[in-house]
Amino acid sequence: MPDFSKILLTVDFDRTLTGPDSKIPERNIEAIRYFMENGGAFTVNTGRSTTTFAKYLETLPRNAPLLLYNGSASYDQGGLIDVQQIDLDPLQVIADMRRLFPGLNLELQGADNHYLVEPTPNAEAYYKGMHWGYAVFDENTPLYPFLKFSLFGQTEKPAVSDLFRATEEEIKYFEDAARTIAKMYEGKVDVFLAAPRIIDVQPIGVSKCVAARNLQKKLGKEILVCVGDAKNDIAMLDGADYAYCPADGIVADRYETVCECGKGAVADVIYEKIPAICQIQP
Repeated sequence: MPDFSKILLTVDFDRTLTGPDSKIPERNIEAIRYFMENGGAFTVNTGRSTTTFAKYLETLPRNAPLLLYNGSASYDQGGLIDVQQIDLDPLQVIADMRRLFPGLNLELQGADNHYLVEPTPNAEAYYKGMHWGYAVFDENTPLYPFLKFSLFGQTEKPAVSDLFRATEEEIKYFEDAARTIAKMYEGKVDVFLAAPRIIDVQPIGVSKCVAARNLQKKLGKEILVCVGDAKNDIAMLDGADYAYCPADGIVADRYETVCECGKGAVADVIYEKIPAICQIQP
């Protein structure tokens, strides 16, 4: 039997563990169980929150804390741990974002919920279609901790994949917007494109890589293996001991690839790549 006990495997969720249809291929689930049964530590490392990951908090096979909010908090034993919050006034953030990007949907994320700011019918339809809980933010909303905020484009249907489809003009707009936010709040936040039409903003110094390395140290694992597909995964992939990307990932040109996400990219890493790693580092 193989021995994966030296390895922590953290993987992105959307379009890495899941396929483009937002469903987890059964091949991935089987591989994760196989990996854990043979001593490996597995968890998801995602920009999603407890609200948007609620369906999987207690049902996804794992044996390590979930890494959520792009590393701003972890989830284990029914609650958040290792929480880090944004050192900004939410009301000032709202004023800044509404002034600069009035055409984008704005959400603030706390530990208990997502808060839509001046929600459009489009944004509300998206959340309802995704079966995600949310509330409408007002000046009396007790947002604590302030974990993350996001801006995202208008959608045609309630599917994460809809935010991955973008024209060249939209890609440039969101890239420029991300740079503007990073400059405005320099020293306070880190800014990532979670998808071509989603901007994630989180506390300075927080990343999927930092969260994964902290967890690796806590678990006493020797090797960190990571799998991701998008620009908010770059820090995690660059900081891993071994990094892989689905063949259809946005950043596939930068990393060693496995099969497409919908065909079981995580399973490919577990069945094909990790045994080879174990031979290199017995």
